[in-house]
Amino acid sequence: MVISNWLKLKLHRYFNLQCPLCGLNIEEPTPETRWCKHCLNSMSDPCRCQCCGLSTLEPVEFCGECLSNPPPWRRLYCVNDYRPPLSHYIHSLKFQHQFRLAPDLSYLLAQKITEPADVITSVPLHWRRELIRGYNQSDHLARALCQHFNMPERFNPNLFKRVKYTAPQLGQDKKARHRNLYGAFRLIAPPAAKHVAIVDDVVTTGSTIRQMCNLLLDVGVETIDIYCICRTPEPK
Repeated sequence: MVISNWLKLKLHRYFNLQCPLCGLNIEEPTPETRWCKHCLNSMSDPCRCQCCGLSTLEPVEFCGECLSNPPPWRRLYCVNDYRPPLSHYIHSLKFQHQFRLAPDLSYLLAQKITEPADVITSVPLHWRRELIRGYNQSDHLARALCQHFNMPERFNPNLFKRVKYTAPQLGQDKKARHRNLYGAFRLIAPPAAKHVAIVDDVVTTGSTIRQMCNLLLDVGVETIDIYCICRTPEPK
């Protein structure tokens, strides 16, 4: 059902529609308003390397590290760094069953992506962790993202299986994460498409997506993009 702009304005004014991210009332609404000004202003994105997603002094296609050691993916898209308020929203989605945040976070990400991949998958959880948590937050994000593209058929959550239970990686450095994740994934349904995107909530060192990308490249996938809500800033 399509809601007219006039009706959207009336709903905003009479029912005090709230920002879906922070819950505060949205002031001075317009038909396109989805978030309060505070949340939108806090998400202003810095210059980034288009390849790895780390912040740079000016927009570049490849930073020095990516030129020296190219990652196995073409481009990483993210909304912003892993910091408030986005870090709070990710935590709520991930650990507090706040599924309502997935469509709105995915909408922010969708605005960055000009050429959606032919197949969009998500980083899987090991069955033990998914049983404990009850869901995979990356599935929710990927499904919502495909809905924003009006391409729900492109979401395939069954490309990969996590076959190795790994300890939480919080606080581990890049080498420790790589050792922890080695052999953690199996490609169970090789895609026919040549352009695949992997969705995750947060990319930290890239060890997880690197393992998955290598499996895709081994079966002939030509182009891989990474879609994530947050990129963890490089340690200073």
